[in-house]
Amino acid sequence: MFAGLVSIVVDQVVDQGDTVRIRARTRSGAVACPGCGWRTRRVHAYHVRRLADLPVAGRGVVLELRVRRLACRNHACARRTFREQLPRLAARWGRRTHRLTTLIAQTGVTVAGRAGAAVLSRFGVRVSRSTVLRQVMALPVPAPPTSAVVSVDDFSLRRGRRYATLIIDPVTHRRIDVLPDRKAATLAGWLRDHPGIEVVCRDGSATYAEAIRQGAPGAVQVSDRWHLWHGLAAAVEKTVIAHSNCWHAGPPRMTLARQQHTRQRHAAVHTLLNQGAGLLECARRLGWALNTVKRYARAATAEQLQRPAQYRATLVDPYRDHLRRRLTEEPGVAVTRLLAEIREQGYPGSANLLVRYLNQGRADAATTPPSPRRLVAWLMTRPADLPAPHRRHLADLVASCPPLTTLAARIREFAELLTHRRGHDLHTWLDTVDRDDLPALHAFCHGLRKDLPAVVAGLTLPYSNGPIEGANTKVKFLKRQMYGRAGFPLLRHRILLA
Repeated sequence: MFAGLVSIVVDQVVDQGDTVRIRARTRSGAVACPGCGWRTRRVHAYHVRRLADLPVAGRGVVLELRVRRLACRNHACARRTFREQLPRLAARWGRRTHRLTTLIAQTGVTVAGRAGAAVLSRFGVRVSRSTVLRQVMALPVPAPPTSAVVSVDDFSLRRGRRYATLIIDPVTHRRIDVLPDRKAATLAGWLRDHPGIEVVCRDGSATYAEAIRQGAPGAVQVSDRWHLWHGLAAAVEKTVIAHSNCWHAGPPRMTLARQQHTRQRHAAVHTLLNQGAGLLECARRLGWALNTVKRYARAATAEQLQRPAQYRATLVDPYRDHLRRRLTEEPGVAVTRLLAEIREQGYPGSANLLVRYLNQGRADAATTPPSPRRLVAWLMTRPADLPAPHRRHLADLVASCPPLTTLAARIREFAELLTHRRGHDLHTWLDTVDRDDLPALHAFCHGLRKDLPAVVAGLTLPYSNGPIEGANTKVKFLKRQMYGRAGFPLLRHRILLA
């Protein structure tokens, strides 16, 4: 039970309810004088030192340790007497054992001050939140490991106002350092103080690019692939919106009751807004929730609020193409005839299932157009990962708009560059895009050319900013535990020690 007390002699253990009191003494051996080094066992006096130790069964432990004050036998020594110390048990002037101090500090690293004090109190350790944080700050920060590859990214100390820089090893995911800002001079100075760095992964920040050029001119800069794909998605969204009149109109579509209801509600909100009513006044007059009114007010047209219906797979799905073809050839064909035709092809379901399928419009050629953002998501998703209805709908939309056809082809080509690390083919892709009539993609390519070496390295080397994005997520968790109650030094300690 008291294995950590092997360096002393335990005389008595007293159970006092919430506290376990241990009376012990030091061993009667010779001790070296801290002044001259002479060893002595001549006792001058005794003192009682009280130390808090690890709890036992949820009860606090108090160690009453009798220590000796020894007399130095060297007459030339300036110290006449001295108190013996137990460096393996507790620090000089310490009021807790080393193992209890370590427990408090590690708890503070994990759950911060106030929560750490609450957790420790459940196990019988009564300390304040300030004590927990003080023990965390007393922990030594480990020396940063030497690494030839580092990854840098920023995170907010105060969103929109103050930012810091996190540096990790993208191979081992170990945190190396945290800088108090994201200025180029700060990062450049850190890179100069840590020579030997060969590869630096970063996002598209021009500030970090300049810092790396100043602090580590010989290092290879690697632009993160996720940020490249995200930049392409922004350009794709602009292109989709610019050609919405082409793909959103399409062939005449059947108006469902739900779509008509959405149009009526959209018209009601915008009528009141045009009359000068505010959002709260619209919500009061219509009797709707404020968020509902905001959603209709943000949409310029009712079509932007319409979404394709989400249906589960049914037994009729394999015969959908046949039903569509028959309804196109003969719009008034009887349901019983359609049922007989698909049963000849192997349909095992009931007539009610087929009627419900047809009433839902799932066999109609016309489909509600998606929102621009949803269409961008379909274009940026691997075709094999899309549900079959969405894949067919996307193919119809792309075929109805020539610019979208070209855009989809460029997206697939860029995805091939990302997936198969073919950075050497980037120049060919850029030249191909320049010949297309896609202005938003031209702007994206212009940005790639400004940072071309880093982009090519990002599409070639296996390193990325993925690990540091995960570390940033953990930093946000640490910030939520101590937001507004601690400064940068404590946050840096917890980031590097957690």
